[in-house]
Amino acid sequence: MVTDGVLTRGAFGWTTDGNFTSLCPNGSVWVWESLRECAQDGRDMASIYLGLLSILCFMGSSLPQYYSSCKTGNMDSALSIWFLLLWLGGDTCNLVGSFLADQLPLQTYTAVYYVFADLLMLAMYLYYKMRNRMAENRRALHALGLVCVLGFTASFAHLPRLGTQQEVIPSGFRGRALLSTSDDGSIKAFTPKEIIGFSIGSVSSVLYLFSRLPQMYTNFKRKSTEGVSFFLFALVILGNTTYGLSVLLKNPEGGQGERSYLIHHLPWLIGSLGTLSLDLIISIQFLMYRKTAVALDSSYDERTPLIKS
Repeated sequence: MVTDGVLTRGAFGWTTDGNFTSLCPNGSVWVWESLRECAQDGRDMASIYLGLLSILCFMGSSLPQYYSSCKTGNMDSALSIWFLLLWLGGDTCNLVGSFLADQLPLQTYTAVYYVFADLLMLAMYLYYKMRNRMAENRRALHALGLVCVLGFTASFAHLPRLGTQQEVIPSGFRGRALLSTSDDGSIKAFTPKEIIGFSIGSVSSVLYLFSRLPQMYTNFKRKSTEGVSFFLFALVILGNTTYGLSVLLKNPEGGQGERSYLIHHLPWLIGSLGTLSLDLIISIQFLMYRKTAVALDSSYDERTPLIKS
């Protein structure tokens, strides 16, 4: 077996031309074998655990909305179609950008699930839209179906590789903490493939930020959050928080400083941490309109006659 390893970052982890001990000394074996990621110290392991927790949060976030939609049957009026479309667009760009920019494997795995969850939610929206027979322009429905097909195709399309990036990792390799003070200040150059991925990731973060605005407006216009699951946004908030911390805690690659690491991951950090403030505003809307609904119900009960004529 080769002892001098060459470590190559791929879309779904590291590909190697050497053994584990030379490529990832003092690393966790199960992380390497299951996730193809090198975790050498406590900070790396914390990043892995937070990344896995974020995936669980995002996987569970859609389930309460599915239940609420089946229970109330008003998903088409409770959720903004632009919220779903922009969310799908952001997740699709996130998936493509993560693949091209060689982001962390957990980022890519999470992005794949995003697209599946969004397509299922869009399918449910279409179902309730047609079932309730609400007046809607047929072009919008056709466009929505086209977006679903394009999103599904983009998630499985084989993307051409524009090049590979290899780094020779010596046997004495040691990770560098992101929050440490030592940094040469240099920024690692982007490959053409990473430039495309970085650009698509930036578009993804913008779509994420703008996706919340239509839902906020829909809640404000209806003066109600009925049909929208609070746990959807609560779990998304927790998922985005753990996702952002997972990226921040990960040790930079060998020869890469903290500043360079942040620059290369900036769009995904903005996309996850930047939406937290908007999700918190939506959470406040849940509290505001729930109190309004309780007040209206109590007022109605007080005015209801004891004996109906």
